[in-house]
Amino acid sequence: MRCMGKWQERKQFNNAWNKIYYKSHNLINNCAMSYKIEPLPNGDTLIGEGPHWDIETQSLYFVDIDVAKLLRYDYKENKTYHAVLEGEKFASFITPVEGEKGKFAVGCDRRVVIVAWDGVSPKAKVERVAHEVQKGEEFALNRLNDGKADARGRLFAGTMYNDQKDLFSTRKGELYVFEKGKPVKTLKSNIGISNGLTWNEKANKFYFIDSTDYDVKEFDYDCETCVTCNPKVVFQHSSHLPDGMTIDADGNIYVATFTGHTVYKIDPSTAKVLLEIKFPCKQITSVAFGGPNLDILYVTTSKLNDQPPPAGSTFKVTGLGVKGLPMSKVRI
Repeated sequence: MRCMGKWQERKQFNNAWNKIYYKSHNLINNCAMSYKIEPLPNGDTLIGEGPHWDIETQSLYFVDIDVAKLLRYDYKENKTYHAVLEGEKFASFITPVEGEKGKFAVGCDRRVVIVAWDGVSPKAKVERVAHEVQKGEEFALNRLNDGKADARGRLFAGTMYNDQKDLFSTRKGELYVFEKGKPVKTLKSNIGISNGLTWNEKANKFYFIDSTDYDVKEFDYDCETCVTCNPKVVFQHSSHLPDGMTIDADGNIYVATFTGHTVYKIDPSTAKVLLEIKFPCKQITSVAFGGPNLDILYVTTSKLNDQPPPAGSTFKVTGLGVKGLPMSKVRI
């Protein structure tokens, strides 16, 4: 029998997935609920990350880290655009710059750079370096990882050690706040893999993931000074590696697991898992709410280490019955 080509496999898989509904169990209400998972068109990545929903353009921006690629999914067109970031090895997050159309803050190695991209062209260029951290030779193998703007437009981003051999034993990462007109502030040191972060400003809480700790920590948070204190573990898994994270309008957090096929919905006030959203691939990297009503959960994945299809696809999850919070642009 003639072997099926990869594009044929992908086409058949996507056609099948467009018809599939996954059911899960809502642990709070003790009733079944349905949600639908669908892949975005042309949203394949090696390591998809950093999803950011931009209300102004009705677009989902995200990155493909290890090939320095920027992506934009246009909701109205139902189409994904790709751009190679010229001259760079990594692109670890992408956040639109407030008041500057077509400008983005992007994490490249240990630099936060400002990139010009029209969201359509196949190439994008670095215009300037806004910040650089960990300049010493001892940090040569470090790079920025996850990054996101808070409600005041301050960019929070952290570093990680990027040597696969010692990935889980070397804690040279740090978490920073980049605020316009102010020096870079170090929030936390001794980090393995700085990863998911989100805020509940109404409750004065900040949530942060160091993937090497296999947990999500909640901090009491001063929104004015960015001071964090009183860390408390609100989610922990012995084998599933937590990665990216977001929050809904009810204050529940959603945690992607890089080794677990799953996005977990968690009530941080009780540390209870409310919902497990299951995917047909293992490496789930990050999550963000978007869509016109902010009720679609967008999910990035990875096909690192030759994971089979549909690994690397970017998905949308509908029917969850919740809404997210608007994501902020960065002031830089």
